[in-house]
Amino acid sequence: MRHLLSAGDLSRDDAHLILDTAEEMRSLADRPIKKLPALRGRTVVNLFFEDSTRTRISFEAAAKRLSADVINFSAKGSSVSKGESLKDTALTLQAMGADGVVCRHGSSGAPHLLATSGWLNGSVVNAGDGTHEHPTQALLDAFTMRRHLGSLEGRRITIVGDVLHSRVARSNVLLLSTLGADVTVVAPPTLLPVDMTSWPCATSYDLDATLPKSDAVMMLRVQRERMGDAFFPSAREYTRRYGLDVHRMAQLPDEAIVLHPGPMNRGMEISAEVADSTRSVIVEQVTNGVAIRMAVLYLLLSGTNETTEEPTA
Repeated sequence: MRHLLSAGDLSRDDAHLILDTAEEMRSLADRPIKKLPALRGRTVVNLFFEDSTRTRISFEAAAKRLSADVINFSAKGSSVSKGESLKDTALTLQAMGADGVVCRHGSSGAPHLLATSGWLNGSVVNAGDGTHEHPTQALLDAFTMRRHLGSLEGRRITIVGDVLHSRVARSNVLLLSTLGADVTVVAPPTLLPVDMTSWPCATSYDLDATLPKSDAVMMLRVQRERMGDAFFPSAREYTRRYGLDVHRMAQLPDEAIVLHPGPMNRGMEISAEVADSTRSVIVEQVTNGVAIRMAVLYLLLSGTNETTEEPTA
């Protein structure tokens, strides 16, 4: 692979290669010197047209731990605010010698355009485009589940919340189904896409009926910034029907875990008690995100797609 644009582009072997490589990278987090020389001399540009905390910092940390040179670009305060087009921004980055571009954009398909237009010679990683996809988030979620549950083959994963506006949900459904998991999305009818026949998952409107059969439950943030209409009567009504509190968490099997891609609306889709409970792996997801993004950048930019030996400090 030259680019990572969609979780749907990954075969099972591709996904396992990334997850296995991330397992080796994850061991760096426990070492006093968290650095490898793998991408020394390479330049990675974080091209972010939307606000981000976890993803941007995670990609920056991943590139720096691989010894790459990192350039952070934010649309706010750049020539984009003066009307500069995506093409001209890309040509500028190409002229500066970018080997890899990590792109987050509010418009679905923007990273694909960068990868296929010929404006850039380097690799492009989709860090979230509109309501389309967020493949590295799906990879880190699968990585976190695999560390707790073992193989995901036959595991029952429930994704709950604002599926309509969620790029995380789409990428997770595609990747988890590739890895053999049985995925169910739970949401009010107004927060599901009109046609889900092409999605490799089951759908439900009843959270309480789904929880007792779930090995992992992922709560999605209600994305009010993308909503122009009233998709549910009130925040209280949404929480009553689709929020995960301690009473609902008690319905989960003993070994089940709780995930959230962040940022959380505590008290809405997830209660503070659940978010801070021992079943929650939300903070671990952030740690694992650095390892996954190290693996992705390493495999795309190091000049080889072969299975890696364990990295040494």
